[in-house]
Amino acid sequence: MTRRIGRHYWLAVALVVPSSLISPAQAQLSQPGTAPARGPDLPREVREGADPQGNAPIVPDAQFNAALPPLSGDINAPLEPMSTMRDTQPAATAIPTPQTATPQTGTPLPASATAQPLATGDTIAPVGPEDPQLAQPLTPLNSFDSTPLQTAADVQGDRAPDIRYDMEVKGLAELKLDDEFRSLSALREGKGKASNATQVSARAREDEQLAVRLMKSLGYYDATAVSSLQREDQGEGQAGRLKVTLTATPGRLYRLSSVTVNAAPTTPPDLVRNNLPIKVGDPIEAARIEGAEANVSLVLPQRGYPFVKVGERDILLEDQGPEPVGAYTLPVDTGPRSAFGQLTTTGDKVFDLGHLNVFPRFEEGQLYDSRLTDDLRNALVATGLFNGVAVEPKRTGRMNPDGTEAIDLQVTQTKGPARTLSGEGGYSTGQGVRLQGSFTNRNAFKPEGAIIASVIAGTQEQGLSGTFRRSNAGRRDRTFQVIASASHQNYDAFDAFIGTVAFRWSYDSTPIWQKKFTYAFGGELTGTNESVYDFTLGERRRGTYGIAAIPAQAVFDQSDDLLNPTRGYRLKLNLSPETSVRGAVRPYARTMIEGTFYYPAMTSLVIAGRARAGAIFGIERDDLAPSRRYYGGGGGSVRGYGFQRLGPFDPQGNPVGGRSLNEFSLEARYRFGNFGIVPFVDAGNSYTSTLPTGKDLRFGAGIGGRFYTNFGPLRVDVATPLNPRPGDGKVALYISIGQAF
Repeated sequence: MTRRIGRHYWLAVALVVPSSLISPAQAQLSQPGTAPARGPDLPREVREGADPQGNAPIVPDAQFNAALPPLSGDINAPLEPMSTMRDTQPAATAIPTPQTATPQTGTPLPASATAQPLATGDTIAPVGPEDPQLAQPLTPLNSFDSTPLQTAADVQGDRAPDIRYDMEVKGLAELKLDDEFRSLSALREGKGKASNATQVSARAREDEQLAVRLMKSLGYYDATAVSSLQREDQGEGQAGRLKVTLTATPGRLYRLSSVTVNAAPTTPPDLVRNNLPIKVGDPIEAARIEGAEANVSLVLPQRGYPFVKVGERDILLEDQGPEPVGAYTLPVDTGPRSAFGQLTTTGDKVFDLGHLNVFPRFEEGQLYDSRLTDDLRNALVATGLFNGVAVEPKRTGRMNPDGTEAIDLQVTQTKGPARTLSGEGGYSTGQGVRLQGSFTNRNAFKPEGAIIASVIAGTQEQGLSGTFRRSNAGRRDRTFQVIASASHQNYDAFDAFIGTVAFRWSYDSTPIWQKKFTYAFGGELTGTNESVYDFTLGERRRGTYGIAAIPAQAVFDQSDDLLNPTRGYRLKLNLSPETSVRGAVRPYARTMIEGTFYYPAMTSLVIAGRARAGAIFGIERDDLAPSRRYYGGGGGSVRGYGFQRLGPFDPQGNPVGGRSLNEFSLEARYRFGNFGIVPFVDAGNSYTSTLPTGKDLRFGAGIGGRFYTNFGPLRVDVATPLNPRPGDGKVALYISIGQAF
């Protein structure tokens, strides 16, 4: 037998034949309850044109066809009146009526049923008068008593008891369909309760159809499923539970006998077939077939065919051979091979075409790639200035010299709000609570000229700042900033009032486009008044410093994620030539190098490590402003120790910082769902010398919890020092957003 899978419809036509043209033998063969004979199983007399009793021959084909009324070819023509059909229908040849067969079993028929048949030429007596009751109008619906029937339980105010049932499924576990079936099962959704057995039976029939659909989805197109209900015996006087057993029989597995793709020639050749990952011998599995077709729709727009259309598949099943097979055919309209043209825009415009052309990562004439179109849209969305934005390829009819058609991208803009309020907060031992809020107008100076006002309120830090930021300044992801800030910082190491004016150019990574190489550079003028311990006088006193700096940073990133990396590594180098003015000009340089790595030990476990070293050249420690020195300890350094508590101390027990630093960290990041556990160990210290010595390392260890969100993990770490010094706390707590490194 041959069947098709696809969008094909079968039409069954019933032909009404006048009873006068049916011979007695034919009538006997069509009696209810009698299985019709087929082909060579028919009696010889019937095959040769006579009935088994030897009566008159069966009506010949010519006579049968001549008796049929003429058919019109117009299917919309009105039906002919019955009178016309009687007038135009040819008279039927009378056929002798055979003897009525006497039933062999059952109750004798009434006299009217056993009467002799009419002889040829006899007429039927007229029908008696119509029953007068049939002519009476119907009773109005509102006159009926619609009160529901009451059971004995209802009269007594009791609720009729539910029927309880159990279910057992056979035959699906072997196909690994048991879990999917149970998640969709009507019986399982009923939770073992129903109002009556009829409801249980209806749910079982639904589950039969579900089981057949699931088996067919794997390629078992002859699958069947039957259910049975049986009441379990629970003893005399107790209502037994129903047990529903559903037995699934998959039958034979159908496989592909051929794979045919009907498509125009492509460049490179066989582009469609090579990206349709199915082959002869594969099971005709719904998910496999649909996934293969989706791959064609995905890959071809990435290879220069943005207007590809995958048609309706046709699978012709054949079950007569030694193995059931199916011939697969897929029509594909590839459309023209295309290259990028120009940008056009419409809608409520946020950016003009000049600024829109900053965002694409492709050149005009480059072969079309839908991934670059999606990247353009994502970059526009990331500006935060749109309620909606769409980027669609449009045909132009312009042909390039290489034979591709130039495709313009139409950007449809819908303006969104430009102003936002944001906040963040954290806590760490030694640093206390730190809260920051900011107001941003992202498009105060078009295009993308933002004004940002921030305020910091903390137990040990307070401050105000204003920033002008130009995003995508002449180049995508390049940012120019001018910053002015004033703050008060009161820590164990120093108490400082700091004012800063700075500018900064940067080329940054974003979650949309994580770059392998990024950089930043700028200029900074800082004036600060700080408390500093004078070792000559043996006391703390305040000092004023003027600092000019040219900070620069370079990052080489080979990790797989900007916010939560799980594999790869990063290298970062900071260099800041500076001049400190305090009575005399003292030039120096601050440097820092840092490396991190991420190794996926298993699917849910990542081993992460970090090493960092810093050095300050060209100046003595005591000539440096305390806020420019290196300190160790804290949530981003060596956990278990207070903020800035690692390094040299003054005689009063307060840290004074150093000119060099080294730090090491190792974490095991185990994740389950949106949560994680991170045991860790850290080590490090700061030193008076220019270069870190690696001696007197301080170790801390602890465990942390992670809650993963779409903007990064929320981090809570608890740590303890392993080789503490006098005055170090036993436990330190750190709460922040983002991984430690």
